[in-house]
Amino acid sequence: MNTQNNAALLDYLKTRRSVPAFQMCEPGPNRDQLEDILRLAVRVPDHGKLAPWRFIVYRGDRRAEIGEALLQMALEKNPDLSEEMVNVERTRFTRAPVVIAVVSKAAPHFKIPEWEQVMSAGAVCLNLLMAANAHGYVSNWLTEWFAFDERAFPLLGIEPGEKVAGFIHIGSTTFPVTERPRPELADVVTWVGEAE
Repeated sequence: MNTQNNAALLDYLKTRRSVPAFQMCEPGPNRDQLEDILRLAVRVPDHGKLAPWRFIVYRGDRRAEIGEALLQMALEKNPDLSEEMVNVERTRFTRAPVVIAVVSKAAPHFKIPEWEQVMSAGAVCLNLLMAANAHGYVSNWLTEWFAFDERAFPLLGIEPGEKVAGFIHIGSTTFPVTERPRPELADVVTWVGEAE
């Protein structure tokens, strides 16, 4: 990578920021762009070349149908949802033009620790965010209650034994992208060895 590319990547990493899904709008990536984004997303550490993850891409009218079904599940759990929460549940998959589930297929393996497989799925989620940003879109990595409620899995296309690493929301925004507080290095770094 040349110095100019290094500088561009460093500038991007210094300002990388998720945009809330409710601040997203059209346009979203088209099919060709999504395939490019997904090709970039799979370029992650993957001990044993297992590809212990897969994608489910939600687009078009099906997103609204999923939202209605999730709303019914939420109302079964809590029939007294406020009007605001009814709208939140109904629009879970329509806030962004595209939602991509990253599904972890991590499982016991004779050589590759399951934890490494899980971390690989997390790396895919981050790569998806960055690949979407590189294509000029904003993105956000969410989980939400239905990522952990197996009653929702058939609706979402998730198989028994799989887990949701995240739902990556991708679209455009008309909102300014603002910074948020980041941890101070002194609070999160332990140095071991000689001082430079």
